[in-house]
Amino acid sequence: MAKVTRDDVARLAGTSTAVVSYVINNGPRPVAPATRERVLAAIKELGYRPDRVAQAMASRRTDLIGLIVPDARQPFFGEMAHAVEQAASERGKMVLVGNSDYIGEREVHYLRAFLGMRVSGLILVSHALNDLAAAEIDAWDARVVLLHERPEAIDDVAVVTDDLGGAQLAVRHLLEHGYEYVACVGGTAETPAVGDPVSDHVEGWRRAMDEAGIPTEGRLFEAPYNRYDAYRVALDILSGPRRPPAIFCSTDDQAIGVLRAARELRIDVPGELAVVGFDDIKEAALADPPLTTVASDRPAMARAAVDLVLDDGLRVTGSRRERLKVFPSRLVLRQSCGCA
Repeated sequence: MAKVTRDDVARLAGTSTAVVSYVINNGPRPVAPATRERVLAAIKELGYRPDRVAQAMASRRTDLIGLIVPDARQPFFGEMAHAVEQAASERGKMVLVGNSDYIGEREVHYLRAFLGMRVSGLILVSHALNDLAAAEIDAWDARVVLLHERPEAIDDVAVVTDDLGGAQLAVRHLLEHGYEYVACVGGTAETPAVGDPVSDHVEGWRRAMDEAGIPTEGRLFEAPYNRYDAYRVALDILSGPRRPPAIFCSTDDQAIGVLRAARELRIDVPGELAVVGFDDIKEAALADPPLTTVASDRPAMARAAVDLVLDDGLRVTGSRRERLKVFPSRLVLRQSCGCA
């Protein structure tokens, strides 16, 4: 069976091949509604499928968006990747996902790979973008949007959550319950001091404690972001002689690890220990007990990142703060903090 071409579509629709191209590519010139309907009907009748490779070669851009995340196995990044994929699909794009595993060299590897494929744009969730990765972006003059994190190494447009304010909300709420103090499970020694959400969560915890006149010394504990390592850290914290009355965790995954350790040690939550997380991953509502946490609007953030990376006005001018799109945080109250 002969391959259907644009010429075949144009003959059946009674138009030129240029008009067929305008309909398929949604531009660059407008097409009258009646003509568009004839072209779409001809495409459907003939079963025409555009040659995406040829389109990419002609435009030097593909219908792909590159997305680099630290670890899609972690629920937060998995949910964020899914939200980006849905937003990209609404714009007629597909998403390629690469996992950096928190390793700078792997981040650079995916940057080179995706930019070499001439993706339409790149959305980067970077744990700590290094100078080599920043140089790679500059060399390709890439359309890049930072999502969730904003490393100091590059100054591209960023879409983030109000991490600091959200952490303050959570810790203030715990203190309003009457707990003597709130301990914090933060990141590790490798966590960047600037531009990283976990660093902002820790700073929000400090500010809320300072506002209440409560010392923070000796009450900050290091833990990786995942539940498994956080569980082991929590066993040490909760088995010690100075068990805190309440814990604010920088991620929900850490908080789930803390809840598991408390259950194993037969510590009642929230009767003997209050726990609050950050991210509002789907599992938070199914934790035992359901986890109080701080939520951000991930679908809206993903949509904003996709729109920014595809629209012509991406490279806006202005200060670093003006190039920042911040989404508000909100406190989601469940049982782990002591709320009914």
